[in-house]
Amino acid sequence: MQDTFKKGFGDRYDGWRVRHVDAVYNVIPFVMRTRLDAQNLFEENIPIENIERFIRDHREDMPGLAFMHVIIAAMVRMIATRPYLNRFVMWNKIYARNHIDIALMIKRKHSNVETNVKPEFEPTATLTDVMNTMNAIVNENIDDSASNNMDRFADVLGYIPAFILRFVIGSLRWLDNIGLMPKAVADVSPFHCSAFLTNVGSVGIGPIYHHLYEFGTCSVFVAMGNKYKYGTVSKEGERVEKRFVGLRFVTDERICDGKYYADSMKVLRRLLNNPELLMTPPAEIPIDDGVPARKLKIKK
Repeated sequence: MQDTFKKGFGDRYDGWRVRHVDAVYNVIPFVMRTRLDAQNLFEENIPIENIERFIRDHREDMPGLAFMHVIIAAMVRMIATRPYLNRFVMWNKIYARNHIDIALMIKRKHSNVETNVKPEFEPTATLTDVMNTMNAIVNENIDDSASNNMDRFADVLGYIPAFILRFVIGSLRWLDNIGLMPKAVADVSPFHCSAFLTNVGSVGIGPIYHHLYEFGTCSVFVAMGNKYKYGTVSKEGERVEKRFVGLRFVTDERICDGKYYADSMKVLRRLLNNPELLMTPPAEIPIDDGVPARKLKIKK
């Protein structure tokens, strides 16, 4: 992406301070002080015949393409083209995140042990880019003997006595509030991300409404359930069965209004109904207009 912002006073290493918003949005973070206060819940049921047909059609030129790749690629594209979704609230202030990353859990190959991964994606990422990134990070973490930075950091915290750990986590929260938490911690934390995706369908259940975390910067949590069939009536009046997958979202109301969320979900629905749109980069990547224009810097 060519358009970037220079870091200035009040900005964080992971985002720029959003200042150009309606007055009410400057006040809302002080009224709804936590993500639990500001949680909105909604559900989308996506027909999957087009996605499955698309995957079958690309078995030869995109070996290894999976359903999750399409879901993640659509989420990345939605966030890239709807920049308010990539905002977060910290210490009653709104910030625009300066990167796109999605946290998710993956299972080890031969055990029920799970680990967190958090791949970062370019705003211009295509489905092929997302598939290659995801396959690489899964291959690095799929073996039972594998250990990533998140695992190692969690192991270190696990050895700390409770009365010290309480102080350590409290200190990290405070430092995060004022934008001074070590970047190395944010880089390994699954709670600092554009969105968190969990596939509960892998254990055979429908989607759940998963809470947002108070620690970190995640403003959108998506849970995907198992695939199911649903009877409906065609335009000709005939009863037909269609296959769907349920997606449930928990979002932070403070980063944008309901219409923006609704329009963003229309974008996601269109992408999932037409996955071929993900094969090429977006025609335009809008910048967050809440960041002061004086910080705009064009890369040469």
